[in-house]
Amino acid sequence: MMQFIKEGTVIPFMKIKLPVELICLGLVIASIVCFFVKGLNWGLDFTGGIVVETEYTTNVDLNAVKAAYAERGIEGTTQHFGTPKDVVVRVAPKEGLDQQNVTNLVMSASRTLDPNVKLSRSEYVGPAVGEELVESGILAIVVSLIAILAYIAFRFEWRMATGAVISLVYDVIVVLGVFSFTEVEYDLTVLASVLTVVGYSLNDKIVVFDRIRENATRMPRNVSMEHLFDVSLTQTLSRTIITSGTTLITVVALLVFGGEMIFGFSLALFVGIVFGTITSIYVASTWALILGISRQDLVPKKIDKKETDIIESID
Repeated sequence: MMQFIKEGTVIPFMKIKLPVELICLGLVIASIVCFFVKGLNWGLDFTGGIVVETEYTTNVDLNAVKAAYAERGIEGTTQHFGTPKDVVVRVAPKEGLDQQNVTNLVMSASRTLDPNVKLSRSEYVGPAVGEELVESGILAIVVSLIAILAYIAFRFEWRMATGAVISLVYDVIVVLGVFSFTEVEYDLTVLASVLTVVGYSLNDKIVVFDRIRENATRMPRNVSMEHLFDVSLTQTLSRTIITSGTTLITVVALLVFGGEMIFGFSLALFVGIVFGTITSIYVASTWALILGISRQDLVPKKIDKKETDIIESID
């Protein structure tokens, strides 16, 4: 009987599948509770507000700009964009502050730091546009999950598809939970990173599922499904570590040195990649086993019949 991996080299992932699943489920429930209790700190892309961009003649210290704005009662998100000479401030809607008033206050504060500062852009984002963006963002995530469910069910097996979608839902909910708990601003760049996490995590799950299906056609019939999953996960572990590790190096660099403007984007990627790697190994596989997936569900009928004929001829 052919052994594809020696027993001692197989990592028994599935031995702790239920405790890990319960921990992940606990994080998901905690994220949902936090979301309903605290909500999300929606950015101006969703809530509406006033955006003012200024261009200084020299590099400007962001803390000095924030202090100048605070003296004039301007409360919002202030960031560099493009270069250290360019500053953008996003001010949430507030009674008594219209676009013109905010623009005048911003320019007045900016001239205390640089008399030659220029106004690059002043724009009002209406709440109606923000509501539409929220609906579009939710719709984008839901449609992507439905498309993923259909794709994996067609390419692999419906139990695997269900496990993959459940794990992807876990990923999205936990990322949103982290943003709700930390009150980091949730804007369009964060939405883009959440969709990126879905695609990244899905790719990891596809690689694992493909190896499971391949081993199902090659390994002996008396091998249990849990051992088959352990072997497949062990074989793809090095790929998972290298891919996730190299991506995390870049993401951590962005998180630490990228600045305030892309902090939310980097944070969502960091949480999504770390938690998505865990769900790829445990949640997706665990749910496939819970739903009763068997070797016969993965082996094409032609191959299964051929193996049966060979066994009968030997007997």
